[in-house]
Amino acid sequence: MLRELARRGVITAGLEASHLLRRAGAMASARGLGAIFTLHHVRPFVPTLTNVNDHLEVTPQFLDAAIRQLKAEGYRFVHLEDVPALLQSSGPGQQPFAAFTLDDGYRNNRDHALPVFERHGVPFTVFVCRGFSERTHTIWWETASAILDRLRGVDLKDGGEPVHYDLRTRAEKRAAFDHIAEAICAHGEEAMIEKLDRAAAAAGIDPKAIVEDLVMSGEELAAFARHPLVTFGAHTVSHRSLGFLDPATVSDEVRRSADYVEEITGRRPLAFAYPYGDRRSVTDASVRAVEDAGLRLAVTTSPGTLSTQSAERLFRLPRISLNGFYQKKRYVSALASGIPFRLKG
Repeated sequence: MLRELARRGVITAGLEASHLLRRAGAMASARGLGAIFTLHHVRPFVPTLTNVNDHLEVTPQFLDAAIRQLKAEGYRFVHLEDVPALLQSSGPGQQPFAAFTLDDGYRNNRDHALPVFERHGVPFTVFVCRGFSERTHTIWWETASAILDRLRGVDLKDGGEPVHYDLRTRAEKRAAFDHIAEAICAHGEEAMIEKLDRAAAAAGIDPKAIVEDLVMSGEELAAFARHPLVTFGAHTVSHRSLGFLDPATVSDEVRRSADYVEEITGRRPLAFAYPYGDRRSVTDASVRAVEDAGLRLAVTTSPGTLSTQSAERLFRLPRISLNGFYQKKRYVSALASGIPFRLKG
């Protein structure tokens, strides 16, 4: 808990410093040609006991403020699929562009984010996870959050020695979540998720009901896709770390997720988002699988702005997360400036 608070403090200090440097006109070249922003949940904030997933959600009011701030700074808003052409045609000194993306296909993307995007005429891309939409896979971080909020202790069993987690205090709940996340985001991810789902079911928590409550179905997505501001991209079937899977499974995850988007929209997607978006999924093998599936670009969660050099890395494009812990307009300016990433090196 203390380590996480310290980490947030360091990030906040970096954002404040970057904001001041931007206002002073320093490091202007760090902004590059533009940026791709990523979100997950957009919804009114509802506090829980742990709020372990707060970084994955922003309020509609903050999204509105972020768009207004970028507008005030002269950004033009573009479809993600237009980014490759823009990287080829744009140059220093031209009007910067911004593309918005949302991962996983949550229902609040339609109910709370869409009205904000409509108000400003901003296009956006939703990356659809087939297994979530078809209710064949669960969302482990939401399952874990439900367990932490409702229980005072839990055992995770999988044929071997059970691991017991005390969940009596907020600090214990946070530590348990970190340990579970570390175990899941490694080899054996699928087995660990099954353990978590069994523990939830034993406590009267239905992991698939959580998915049903949060994620749009195929029918809902098909209707959503007809909106002129909306474009869909592929986001695998199971949302597993691709780097731990064999090449055939990686290829299947990418291809079947793209097939699903085509089935529900009638249009083959051009964009792909790697699960987790970091080195767990962004590998040479997964990049090849995305290319082989006929997709034209892929986004990561590696933070950064776009430059002319990005045109040579269309399957490893950076994105800037609008993080629930840092919902201030000046932080949007700081991130879009590219200065935090230049300072970090």
